[in-house]
Amino acid sequence: MPTIKNGDATIYFEEFGSGFPILTIAPGSLNATIASWRSAPFDPTTELAGEFRVIAMDQRNAGGKSWAPITAHASWDQFTSDHLAVLDHLGIDRCHLLGQCIGGPLSMNFIKTQPRRVAAAILCQPSGRIGPDTHRASGFDRWREKLTDHPEATPEVLDAFRANLYRDDFVYTVSRDFVRTVQTPMLVLAGNDDAHPFQIAEELAELAPNAEFIAEWKSGELLQAALKRIHEFLRAHTPQEAAVR
Repeated sequence: MPTIKNGDATIYFEEFGSGFPILTIAPGSLNATIASWRSAPFDPTTELAGEFRVIAMDQRNAGGKSWAPITAHASWDQFTSDHLAVLDHLGIDRCHLLGQCIGGPLSMNFIKTQPRRVAAAILCQPSGRIGPDTHRASGFDRWREKLTDHPEATPEVLDAFRANLYRDDFVYTVSRDFVRTVQTPMLVLAGNDDAHPFQIAEELAELAPNAEFIAEWKSGELLQAALKRIHEFLRAHTPQEAAVR
């Protein structure tokens, strides 16, 4: 079974296709698993595997096959550490990123942490918040209700974990000032609900110097047009030496 150890964490991943690698981060908030792609507008493990080496993974403690202890100090950085550990295990120095929902903040945290390792990034309906935290019901709360096999995750620990994740607004992991400095080519596809505000995706694309924005994309002809652009975007930003192998 394709699992690796990252400190105290056990991380499960799968690979599809061949070519230049794409690390994918599935939707579903903290319940993001490989299976989450099956109910997304498109599944990169099938849509992109004809041209690329697509890597998908169960996020830690998402209800899949990845597990890690939960502490009051846990943050977005633990997830990014898992992503880097998978790439290092596979011997991948540079890749594309494709993240939906929670994959937006996590992709941006990856870029902040290891910009050299990202050739290009696609963010589909990135999660985020405009203004202060109102503590409305969220994906974190749904994840918390389903959490099992974590006696260390007391209510106090989980409250602290939530505060660490959602302390800041925008896309949670990076500031607007940081996004203005990002040189990574990005394709941003808009969200349209409270968890994935349209304004967040739009502003992200406006602030990033090398970003492109797609406002409508989730079904029918609009989805087909978006998929065509996704393929074009990834091909255009695949390093030339990798594209000719």
